Amino acid sequence: MKVFISVDMEGISGIVSREEVNPKDGRDYPSARKAMTMDVNAAIKGAVASGATEVWVRDSHAEMTNLILDELDPSANVVKGGPTPLSMVESLNETFDCMFLIGYHSMSGTLCSVLDHTYSGRCVSELRINGRPSGEFVMSAMVAGYYGVPVALISGDYGVVQQAREVIPNIVGVEVKKGISRYSAGCIHPEVARKKIYSGAKEAIKLVRQKKITPFNAGSPIEIQLDLVNTGMADLSSMMPCAERTGPRTIKYIAKDPIEAYKFIVCAVTLASIT
Repeated sequence: MKVFISVDMEGISGIVSREEVNPKDGRDYPSARKAMTMDVNAAIKGAVASGATEVWVRDSHAEMTNLILDELDPSANVVKGGPTPLSMVESLNETFDCMFLIGYHSMSGTLCSVLDHTYSGRCVSELRINGRPSGEFVMSAMVAGYYGVPVALISGDYGVVQQAREVIPNIVGVEVKKGISRYSAGCIHPEVARKKIYSGAKEAIKLVRQKKITPFNAGSPIEIQLDLVNTGMADLSSMMPCAERTGPRTIKYIAKDPIEAYKFIVCAVTLASIT
């Protein structure tokens, strides 16, 4: 059993503020790094306890250098740093049996959801994949589906767990907090959260073995519609070959498969971030 884990920060247990997730000058970022490392350790330990023989962890937040490696469970290998072609799911491929998403957050515009955004809170107003508003969960799931890999576990706040279940009904969801506002939540104790993540990982492996969770199929071709925050961002993103400007802040692209769709989103947002 080979497991891939993508770990973000906004959905980590106990985290609610920008000061915690800002690597550059967030006063509470050091404690958030530790919390991120401990949450993913719980997922690693649960996977290994259920028979996983190889685990890879992708550090997926900001510049992707957040995990405290000396405190990470030694059972896991780590992919860190960027930019890379597949960003938050870099090094995922068809050799994996399943994927876990730890510390994920809701898509932009989700009511009462902690630090909701889609890939870049500064640039993206809304992302639609085949006409459906989508967040980072769907972005990661469609790449996993392309490789035939089921997404078996997600941890984060109530909002992202519900959004994941709409796409993959049998996914194991671990709610570590419930949003009150964008920067406030009712949080269970981190130790309790990690016990739930550990148990969730074990349950997820069991369901994968029973083939009760199937890979997400985004189809082909894939239509991407990206609403940027302002027209200047759309000016830049629309310069990409084959991108169509369909509105003042909106660009559209038809991708042949999930890999091309994912790379387009990442490139478009990267261009938009220049402004």
